[in-house]
Amino acid sequence: MSNVLNGAWPPNGPAVPHSYTVFCPPLETSPRIARHFTATVLRSHHLDDLADAVMLCTSELVTNAVVHAAGVGSLLWLAVSWAEVRLTVYDGNTALPRTRPVSEACETGRGLPLLDALATEWGATLGAPLGLGGTEGKGIWCRFDRHPAYGVRGSV
Repeated sequence: MSNVLNGAWPPNGPAVPHSYTVFCPPLETSPRIARHFTATVLRSHHLDDLADAVMLCTSELVTNAVVHAAGVGSLLWLAVSWAEVRLTVYDGNTALPRTRPVSEACETGRGLPLLDALATEWGATLGAPLGLGGTEGKGIWCRFDRHPAYGVRGSV
């Protein structure tokens, strides 16, 4: 009997994460579509407790890619393992994110503090998949712990 049928998760053992990707064109609808994609993946893994936080970070990162990264769009990569959920958004812009002072009147600049508050950890790496910039792009990633031994963060 396979692991899928007898209820073991993940089906190939705990060391094998489930990986999902979606291309996000540079359109104003992409953040909403990315949020729905993320929600579907997390809820299919019964991770409703993390869904809101990961969806909000997804929306922020894809919105930033649409607004700030020139090119063909961005790539959302979502990996779910027994211990964590990892979200990465790749785009063709090499400029790394940086925090800046924000006033109450500003409508922008709150994304990185949001990642700090909701994700267990986040960061950036230079390089993106071919077609999005290759060595000329970057990936912004967030990690959310899901295993009780690590303490679950991400409740909104």
